[in-house]
Amino acid sequence: MDLALYIRNVPDFPKPGIQFKDITTLLLHPEAFREVIRRLEEHCRADPPDAVAAIDARGFVFGAALCHAMNLPLVLVRKKGKLPADTVSATYELEYGTETIEMHRDALGPGQRVLIIDDLLATGGTVAAAADLVRQLGASVQEAAFVVELPPLKGRERLAAMNIPVFSLVTFMVE
Repeated sequence: MDLALYIRNVPDFPKPGIQFKDITTLLLHPEAFREVIRRLEEHCRADPPDAVAAIDARGFVFGAALCHAMNLPLVLVRKKGKLPADTVSATYELEYGTETIEMHRDALGPGQRVLIIDDLLATGGTVAAAADLVRQLGASVQEAAFVVELPPLKGRERLAAMNIPVFSLVTFMVE
C-alpha cells in the first residue's frame, strides 16, 4: 500500500512557504491507518522498546495504537501546562516558532528504553526536545519513529548527531 497517497498536502499552512503534510486524510481510511500501525509494530518487534513517548497531538494517535498493539506503556509528551502533575520541560525552536513541551516526572525511570513517536519529522526540534525529557528522567532513546519524513529539512541528521536512529514510513522531498 502506498501510504503517501493518503496524505494531503496543504500549501502555506500554518504560514506562507510551509507545505503541511496532513495525516488526517490517512486517518479517514481505516485500512491505511491499520497499515501504518502494522508496519510500525513489525519494525519494533525485533527489539521492542520498554515504553513509547508520543508527542502532542498527532503523535498520540499513532503512539496509542502502537502501544495497544504491542502491550506497551504510553508516555504523553504535552505542550506546556497541559499535564496535571510534576513535570520536566524542554524548550525548542520550530520551523515556525518556539514551543515548550513537558512530560510527567514519574513517567519513565532509569534504564528504560524509549521509542519516541510523532506523525512527521521536519527539522527534528520537537523530537530533540522530547529526547531531552526522556534523558532527564534517566531513560534512553532507542529510536524515533514517524509516519512522514521531510528529508530536505535535515531532521534525520539532527537526530543522528544526538545518537537517535530514525525510522519513517513515507518521505516527501519538499523544501
